[in-house]
Amino acid sequence: MEIYRSVAEAHGHLPGCAVAIGNFDGVHLGHRRLIDTTRALAHAGGRKSVLLTFEPHPAQVLSPQYAPPRIATLPRKLQLLEEAGLDAVVIQPFDRAYAGHSPEEFVRGDLIEGLQAADVVVGHDFTFGKGRAGNVTVLAALAGDDARVHTIPAVTVEGLVVSSSKIREFVLAGRVAPACRLLGRPFLLDGKVVPGRGRGRTIGIPTANVAPDTELVPATGVYAVLAAAEGLEGVHGGAANIGVKPTFGQEEQTVEVHLFDVSPDLYGKRIAVAFLERLRGEARFSGPEELVAQIRRDIEQARAIAASYAGPRFGPVGEGA
Repeated sequence: MEIYRSVAEAHGHLPGCAVAIGNFDGVHLGHRRLIDTTRALAHAGGRKSVLLTFEPHPAQVLSPQYAPPRIATLPRKLQLLEEAGLDAVVIQPFDRAYAGHSPEEFVRGDLIEGLQAADVVVGHDFTFGKGRAGNVTVLAALAGDDARVHTIPAVTVEGLVVSSSKIREFVLAGRVAPACRLLGRPFLLDGKVVPGRGRGRTIGIPTANVAPDTELVPATGVYAVLAAAEGLEGVHGGAANIGVKPTFGQEEQTVEVHLFDVSPDLYGKRIAVAFLERLRGEARFSGPEELVAQIRRDIEQARAIAASYAGPRFGPVGEGA
């Protein structure tokens, strides 16, 4: 998959392309519908399928105090987009100057002249340009005869509209199982393994302490997970705890993962943790013995859930862009 760091950089490389436009945070099932449509349009004419996205997320520039936590890091998003079969991704830098472009500048300048798009694919609620003045009707009018505009209706799962905001809502509430259904895969937390306090080893249940790169972190509690890490072959089942360890009087929130049947040295290694199901909320126990007994019950429950997983495989991704 080709990656271009701006519309200007992509100019001349994608003539006649079909392009999908959006933030595509999480690359969920709704996003996949746009991508599949774009690929079909492009390949029917022997052209390239392209995705135009923006970095950082426009909300982080225009209203940072209200910007939602991103579901996926940029490296993870790019990996998911490549798996979806796109030929190219254009990452347009987004700042206040770019936000000030008129709808006409965006359509005629970026899409028609810059990317030389012949087909443009957007969601039904797509808006663009200064003050979000543009919508799908404006897009079609400005594109004229130079590009065909294709509008994709909302995608639903069990009657629920698939959206990045709904997925964030589920994950922040710890409801990772329904988030998985809207994503079409498990929610993935990417990060690096860092030294912890070592309490897991003292009670016979070693854990990897994860410093997340992913902005979105599930609610406190215990989860059935799968994990893949650098230097560790394959994907392994595990149990994760997110919380402050009230039994030990700890105040700092941590993300810790116990992997089943393996105990590798992962310090400094990249790791990806797939959250399958929340087992319980965080709780205070009378002491280490009661805590260990509960953890062992959690592990058995998590082991059964992880063993039944039959979804897509995954691996760690790098940090940065």
